[in-house]
Amino acid sequence: MGKAIRPALALAACEAVGGERAAGIPAAVAVELVHNASLLHDDIIDGDRLRHGRPALWALLGVPAGILTGDALFFLSVQVLSEAPPPLGTLGVGRLTLAVQELVHGEYVDTLLESRPTASVSECAAMAGGKTGALIAASCALGALAGEAGPEREEHLREFGAHVGAAFQLIDDVMGIWGDPKQTGKPAGADLAARKKTLPVAAALAADHPAGRALTERYAHHGPLSPAEIRQTAQWVEEAGGRAWAARQAARHREQALSHLTAARPAPTAAAELAALADFVTHRDY
Repeated sequence: MGKAIRPALALAACEAVGGERAAGIPAAVAVELVHNASLLHDDIIDGDRLRHGRPALWALLGVPAGILTGDALFFLSVQVLSEAPPPLGTLGVGRLTLAVQELVHGEYVDTLLESRPTASVSECAAMAGGKTGALIAASCALGALAGEAGPEREEHLREFGAHVGAAFQLIDDVMGIWGDPKQTGKPAGADLAARKKTLPVAAALAADHPAGRALTERYAHHGPLSPAEIRQTAQWVEEAGGRAWAARQAARHREQALSHLTAARPAPTAAAELAALADFVTHRDY
């Protein structure tokens, strides 16, 4: 449920440092292309046949079409950025490709953690920082670069984006367990059924609590879960404190994001837009 947040952040970051909104369009397009490419590959990796209630590309046209289309979008994002005026078309390409490498690494670690019965909160946070936070951080940094910001302002906006990305993933993980399928576009409890080590789950697994121990035992045994077992697993995550912990952490990351936003000395109108996007991320309905 991205709501085009990455291009919106790129455009607002460009304006925040005094750039014209039009100058940020190549950055906005590039990050949205990367995001969509990653979704095409995600659906194949996870075996998800639906995305927001519609057939996934691979389910409709086959796995080769899904992989190759994703590859094409990744390369198109680099082309779009490289054709922009400098410094976005020069330094920006390196910023984007580094973010893609971090995204790919985070996605790979996510698959590795699925085969393990437990994972620490720090491991899961690092994984989320790669698969989600890196591109959102890059969206803000590329927007700032398009607006010809100096290194200090660009870095503060990149950090703003990194914390927004962390909050985004925390709330996304909460929605993946307790969200309304009409809002999330995924079956209820799909992440639990797949034994994903999302952040609320990691916090619950680490808790010294009977529900946390029951959750650990369930995650140690692979096999299909019935709807009743999925509901029970979600209850254990909540009882062990995973849901409340995730909400607190998302709020903390929002505050840190806003602190970096202030330090970037943004133009008032763009600052209000960026703050509103940070609020949207941490207050999505589920």
